[in-house]
Amino acid sequence: MPVTPNKLKRTSMVLVGAAVAASTIASMALPASAADESESHAAPGGYTVKSFSPVGNESAPDDITRMGNSVYVSFQNGVGPLGEPSATGITASTVQQFSLDGKPGKSWQVTGKVDGLTADPEHHRLLLTANEDGNSSFSTLNPDQAKPLATYTYSGLTHGGGTDAVSVVNGKILVSASAPVDASGPAAYSVALEGTTAKLTPLFSDNATAKAANGPQTGKETTLALTDPDSNTLVPAAAPRFKDSFMLDAQGDQQLIFASNPGNGKQTLQVLSVAQPLDDTVFAAHSNQTLLVTDPKDNKVFSVTGPFKAGQAVSTVVPDAGPAYLANLDLSTGALAPIKELAAIHPKGLMFTDGAEDNSKDGKSAGE
Repeated sequence: MPVTPNKLKRTSMVLVGAAVAASTIASMALPASAADESESHAAPGGYTVKSFSPVGNESAPDDITRMGNSVYVSFQNGVGPLGEPSATGITASTVQQFSLDGKPGKSWQVTGKVDGLTADPEHHRLLLTANEDGNSSFSTLNPDQAKPLATYTYSGLTHGGGTDAVSVVNGKILVSASAPVDASGPAAYSVALEGTTAKLTPLFSDNATAKAANGPQTGKETTLALTDPDSNTLVPAAAPRFKDSFMLDAQGDQQLIFASNPGNGKQTLQVLSVAQPLDDTVFAAHSNQTLLVTDPKDNKVFSVTGPFKAGQAVSTVVPDAGPAYLANLDLSTGALAPIKELAAIHPKGLMFTDGAEDNSKDGKSAGE
């Protein structure tokens, strides 16, 4: 995944236009096959699952976020992690807008593989990163502007790879430093947009010192050796542990890094080890929120209602062998309990949201 440090090729992001198509939201119950669509009804365990599909030929849905009464999904369309064309020659991802009940709205074609997508409601814009392994760039997208897409070239990208997930935490834009060339560079950056430049400042390094949050070394300091920074998100105040922290998932390392007071002099780190590699992890801010899930295998987006509790952590587990699955994450032990009632979904991107107007300051999924 590495590229030569400090030689970042600017990736042009191109607006092709808005595509609006008619589509009908389908409903289904699990654990029947995720491809089988039927009338909405309660599934085992009190879950109800609805699905909505791509508008056209988009494929491989990844990150998902919400702004206002719209949901936005990045479809990567087979584009490679350095922005390489797909097997059919596609070079752009699709960012597709949906209403909360799945009706399609506008769409935008963005050159490269869109890995990070989150909402910045305060500025009424989406934040995007492209190409996780290198040739990476940053963009903003304001759906209501005549020229909605603005592209920025990175400065200060020193870890040798690309950028992945993006979050807004206390007004700061934070991105994962993916595909590092060694274990001494930044694991995450804060981003300042200045003119046409996205200026990066390291948040903490791959070999930073952190306190172990579980296991036999709990409470003791350890030196990190991160090789795979990936998803990130903000932990809500409702969580039983790590409240208001910025969470970075080091997927291949099977570790979650929690930074309290990220980006200031009071920043401290804790590391939670998990038994399986994780992609997105999200937290319910309160009870009865809806879980939105992208499923690249079935090429759908699922809306799941059910007995979710305030502070509950749900993860996409991506084992080395076998399909991805949804699991409840225990923030005390790092244990993962599969959600068997939702076993038919092959998850990737996750987001908890509400059914009403979203006025939150942080529209991040994880990983969005």
